[in-house]
Amino acid sequence: MMAIPVVPELTAATILVAFAGVFLISFMRGAFGGGFAIVGIPLLSIVMDPVTAGGLLAPLFIAMDLFALRYWKPSTWSRADLMLLLPGLVVGIGFGYGLFRFLDHRAIAIVMAVITLIFVGLWFLRGGEVMTRPRSTPKAIAAGLTSGVTTMVAHSGGPPLAMYLLPLGLSKEIYAGTTSMFFTVGNATKAVPWLLLVKPTAGVWALMAICFFAIPSGVWLGWRLNGRLDQRQIYRACYGLLVLTALKLLWDGVSGFLV
Repeated sequence: MMAIPVVPELTAATILVAFAGVFLISFMRGAFGGGFAIVGIPLLSIVMDPVTAGGLLAPLFIAMDLFALRYWKPSTWSRADLMLLLPGLVVGIGFGYGLFRFLDHRAIAIVMAVITLIFVGLWFLRGGEVMTRPRSTPKAIAAGLTSGVTTMVAHSGGPPLAMYLLPLGLSKEIYAGTTSMFFTVGNATKAVPWLLLVKPTAGVWALMAICFFAIPSGVWLGWRLNGRLDQRQIYRACYGLLVLTALKLLWDGVSGFLV
C-alpha cells in the first residue's frame, strides 16, 4: 500500500508546532528511554495528518536514538531482557507492516488503551509501590511482538514494553537504558517500512530538517530530569504517562469510529 501524505504548508505556525512536537518527543526519549512518542503526536496532528506525521517522525526517531545513546550507554541495558524482547519486536514490526492496510487502527487503539488502563489501575490498587517480580520469557515475547505491531501502526509501542519492564522493578537507569536500546532497534527496523508506506514530499523533508535541531536539547533536558528524580518518582511518572498514552489511544479509536 502506498499512502499519499497531505503536504503541510511550511508556514511559521506549522514549523513552530512541529518543532515543539519533536522537542517534546525528544524530551520523553531522554527522560524515560522512549516509548511515549504518542504523547507528542497530538501537537503534530494540529498541522498535519497522522500518515504525514508518521513519515516525518520515522527518520527523526533514529536521530533521537543516536543522541540518546550518548546518555543511555551499554552499562544501562538489561541484556537478559533485551535478548527476550528484541526478536518479537522485529517480527511484530514485520507483521504490522504486512497487515497495515487491513488492520483497523481504531480497534487496535481501543484495545491497547483498555489493557493499559487496567494494568495501571491494578498497580494503583496494589499501593503504587515499586515491586520486583520474576522475569517471564512468554511475557517478554508477547510484549516484544505486541510492541512491534503497535509501534508500526500507531507509534505507540511503549505500553506493551512498559507493562513487561515496570513489574521487574529495575533501577531507573536500567529501565530507561533498556527501553532506549529497545526502541533504537525498533525505530531502525521500522524506518524503511514507514518510508515505503509514506513517500515524504520535499516539503516534509524540509520540515524534518528544521525539526532535527529540536532533538539534541530535548534529549539532554530529558536526561537531566531523569537524574533529578528518584526511583519512586520515575516509576510514578511512567505510570502516569501510560495513563495519558491510553487516554490518547482511546480518544483516537473512539473518535475514529464516531467520524
